[in-house]
Parts: sequence; structure tokens; C-alpha cells
Amino acid sequence: MPKTCCSVPGCHERGGHEYPSDPIRRAKWVQAVRRLDENTMKMWTPTKSSVVCKKHFTPDDYIKETIFGLKPGYERLLATAVPSIFPWTTADGETAKNRKERALNRDYRKSELDRSCKEDLERSFTEHVDFAEEVIETETFTATPLFEDEFTVKNCMTQTDETPMFSIERFSSNNELIHFYTGLESYAKFMFVLNSLGPAAYCLKYIYMYFQISGISVENQLFMTLMKLRRYSTNFELSTFFSVSESSVKNIVYTWIIFMSKQWREANIWPSQNLVRYFMPSDFKLKFPKTRIIIDGTECPIKKPKAPRAQQSTYSTYKNRNTIKVLVGTTPGGLVNYISEAYGGSTSDRQIVERCKIVNACDPGDSVMADKGFNVQDLFATANVRVNVPTFFKKKNRMSGKIVLNDRKISSKRVHIERIIGLGKTYKILTCPLTGTETKLSSHITYVCFMLCNFKTCIVPKHA
Repeated sequence: MPKTCCSVPGCHERGGHEYPSDPIRRAKWVQAVRRLDENTMKMWTPTKSSVVCKKHFTPDDYIKETIFGLKPGYERLLATAVPSIFPWTTADGETAKNRKERALNRDYRKSELDRSCKEDLERSFTEHVDFAEEVIETETFTATPLFEDEFTVKNCMTQTDETPMFSIERFSSNNELIHFYTGLESYAKFMFVLNSLGPAAYCLKYIYMYFQISGISVENQLFMTLMKLRRYSTNFELSTFFSVSESSVKNIVYTWIIFMSKQWREANIWPSQNLVRYFMPSDFKLKFPKTRIIIDGTECPIKKPKAPRAQQSTYSTYKNRNTIKVLVGTTPGGLVNYISEAYGGSTSDRQIVERCKIVNACDPGDSVMADKGFNVQDLFATANVRVNVPTFFKKKNRMSGKIVLNDRKISSKRVHIERIIGLGKTYKILTCPLTGTETKLSSHITYVCFMLCNFKTCIVPKHA
């Protein structure tokens, strides 16, 4: 048997049985394993080296035979064998059975305690009533029965506070804490973000179907996701705050990040030319009235990948570490109207512009404002779009006063994109090294973080 790791989710055994070559049997094995592709979130396709270890087969799945009198314990799978022993199908083990027995005994003791308390309560209640009747019979004044003051009816069952340590309801009246944990200014903004996702947020299908999410509301699931993006809290910390397991935290956060990204991508955030000019700051409108978008690239750190090719493609000579790079664009009024996919840190700004569709989105006569690193005038020239970038000093001894003044004007307006990127990076997940799984979701993470900037108060002055 090959010594590769078992392909069943959550199993780390090495060695096992290769997937059958027959497509029908192979499909049954894949369906039984229930593994999803981490990139496409669709049914996983096994490779030639993929295996399923022996612990997922029953003894009835094997043919025991002796080969030439050797290896009397040699086992071979039946032609109809399909793996059937998984965490989500396995019968209760001894530990689970013992746990259930203890739970039943505990419930029985509680019921007995409740019954005895009820009997004592009824007996005490009767005694107080009889005593009160005797008082009423012997006295001629009107008074409150004694048992109402001296006796309080209480439930003898142990009461547990099932409300988690953190919940959005507890912070609904404290806007400072809402802003600290989510980056949104108020509880009203938080609900606005939730409502923008539509009714689909209340019927999500989670990534790992064998994890059951219960006991946490949709509002708190979004609150947990925003806490992960804003504070980059650990899964252990979030599991403690919301009284759920760490695996449930991963399931909730990753599902919501993908859902928010795909849901908001369906919205058209590219405003028309007239709308851009209407909300353009007055000074911007005087100096660069045809500007449609201001673009700039930004990099986010990631942990060093294991694969040499991935290390090479993500290494940034500018940051001197492994990063992912995205192209962000805003209107002169401060609306984030373009976020590209995430690329490796070694990708140049020109390569990103070539691969994205920002050239096709602009109309003839528009102008794009960018930094010196974007030497892309020839790409936009075919669409009759002008690119405003500061002048290169290469092969020049000095610059004229007119060029210097024009460069200063461009720099004073291009700084708006730097402010927007800084606002997006207030979500600490973009400033801390992303893990391997988070790197695979980096396109979704960056899109969600910068889209959340559109729900905040605009930081671009009206007269800038």
C-alpha cells in the first residue's frame, strides 16, 4: 500500500487502499468520503496517489486468503467494498455510551430532586395556607397572608446561563465597542451590513457539512466573522467568547467570508460617469474633472508556503517577505469601486492591470490616476483613456516648474487611495501573516475588508 496520508477529512493515518479504477466504484468512494476541494468548494477529485486507510472499512469488506502458504493474515478488499466507517457515521463508542449513561443518570437525579422539591413545596404551601386560615378564623382584621411574605416559590433545578460571553445584543447600545470589534461605527451600521446580504444569510449551508452549528444566532455569526477580520482574534479566543468549539468557529468564519464576498460581488459597485462627477470633490473637479478611478496596489503578508514554487511566486522584493498583492480602485469621492483578485507578491502592477478588466470598464474620454509604478499608458490608450501618473525622472537632469506643479497636483489627489487602503487595513487580518487556509481565501478576505469600507463614513473631504 502507498504511504500517503488518508484522504478522509480529519484522518491522519498513513497508507491505505487506492481508489478503484472503475468510475462507478470510484464515484461511490468519493461520495462516501465527503471531501470538498478547498479552492472550488465542490466535490473533491482523487489523484493516483490518494488512498483510504483500513480503519474506514469493516471486516466484512475483506477477503482473507493465503498466498502460496505465506502471509496467513493477508487481506484483500472485496470488489464491492465501499468505505463506511467515518466520524459522521460511526456508531457510539464506549466513551460516548458512558457519557450518555451519565447524562441519563443526571437527568434522573434532577427529576427526582425536582419531584421532592415539588412535594416539599406543596406541603409547605398547604401548611402556610392552613395557618393563614386559622389566623383569619381567630382574628377579625384583614391582613396579607403570611406565606406571601415569608415564602418565595423557586425552581429547585439548577439554572445555567446559556448566553455567551460575547453577543451583539450586549453591545447594541455601546457604539464604541461595536466600532472596536467590528470597525463599524454603530449597531445600526452593523444591521445595515447584515441586511445588505439579503435573506440568504439566514439559510447558509456551511462548508463542512458534518459540523452542526447550533446555539448561535445569525447576527452573532456575523459578529464573530467581523471580530476575526477586525481584531484577528484566535479561534480559541472566539470559541471562548461565543461558547462554541474551535472547529465551529472555523466553519462559521470561512463560510461567512466566502458568502459575503460572493454576495457583494453580485452588486454593481462601478458607478456611472455622471454619478462619479456628481460626488467628486470640488477641487478635484476643477483640476482633474475626467478622473473615473484612482488605482493603487497593496500587499498583505502571508506565512511562508512549503512549496518552492509558491515561495517564489509570493516573494515580494519590495516587502522582503512572502505576500499577496491586490489592486484597489476608488472614485474621487472615496467609494471603493474596484478590488482585484489576490495575486502573488512577485506579480508586478502592470501584470495585474493586464489580467484584470479595469481597462474595459472605463469609457472613452475617462482618465485614470495612478502611481509611478503603473507604467500602463499603452494599455489604456487603446480604449482612449488617459493615465495621470507623476513624471518619471529617468534620463532627465531636471524638471521644469510646470511639470513639478502638475506632479504635485496629482500627488495631492492620488493620496485619497492611500487613505482608503489605510482604512481597509484597520482590519488586522490584512496586516498579520495569513495562514495557509486564509491565503487560499485571500481574494475573498481582501474583497470583504475593502467592501466594508463603503459602509463607513467617507474619509475624503468634500472640498479636497
